Amino acid sequence: MNGLELKSILPVLVLAILAVYAGLGALLYFVQDRLVYVPTTGHIDTPASLGLPYREVSFVSTDGLRLSAWLVRTSKPRGTVLFCHGNYGNISHLLDPIRVFTGLGFDILVFDYRGYGQSEGKPSEAGTYLDAEAAWTFLVQEEGVDPARLVICGRSLGGPIAARLARQHPPGALLLESTFTSLPALGSRRYPFFPVRRLARYTYDTLGQLSGINCPILVVHSREDGLIPFEQGQELYAAANLPKEFLEISGGHGNAFAVSEPQYRAGLERFFATYLP
Repeated sequence: MNGLELKSILPVLVLAILAVYAGLGALLYFVQDRLVYVPTTGHIDTPASLGLPYREVSFVSTDGLRLSAWLVRTSKPRGTVLFCHGNYGNISHLLDPIRVFTGLGFDILVFDYRGYGQSEGKPSEAGTYLDAEAAWTFLVQEEGVDPARLVICGRSLGGPIAARLARQHPPGALLLESTFTSLPALGSRRYPFFPVRRLARYTYDTLGQLSGINCPILVVHSREDGLIPFEQGQELYAAANLPKEFLEISGGHGNAFAVSEPQYRAGLERFFATYLP
């Protein structure tokens, strides 16, 4: 190919590359729902398989959707955990955190966001915030839980949901487990060749909530997390108000809490012994 032919083809190649880039960007924009929310509907197990009695409960969000939850009680609870799960599955995938927290002497409420499990509706960012508020209202107003003995725990996508709830309704403590600073910041790390911050339809700004939270905070993250960078956990810890603790665990995003369970349980016990005696 001579220089003249290359010169004539080059504009066409540039246009083709730009068209492919624009198409991929549009695809990224329009499939965000499927990337952010991966709900499942059928229950694969229940706390009964752990020998734990539980109640199937439900409550209604302020926009009228009925949400499904399990409430697991212990004999002499030292507090209650409100658990905000990640973007995948439903409450039947949460037997491990149920076992860990009840083993530490806590009651625990696990609930499904709208569109997950047996909860009505379709997930959205604003909707998940309303769902967490409905769970808080159920525990405090219907179950009589003292907010000062209530621990809000958010894992992965549940982190910004838990942080926002803690800013609006101060709990006894907040746990942020394997979560990100914000969804656009995470997306920019994962898709560096696209203007993710401009394309993002979801915010889920964990970092932005922290300045308004004054309860004890425990940030838990694994250096081996391949989905949410360890540095984002460190950023959350740096931005949090005192009192705060950081617990480093091991393992990937999906298995860190199983791989590091003894270390994780010991870190939780130290934190609770200090801030929820």
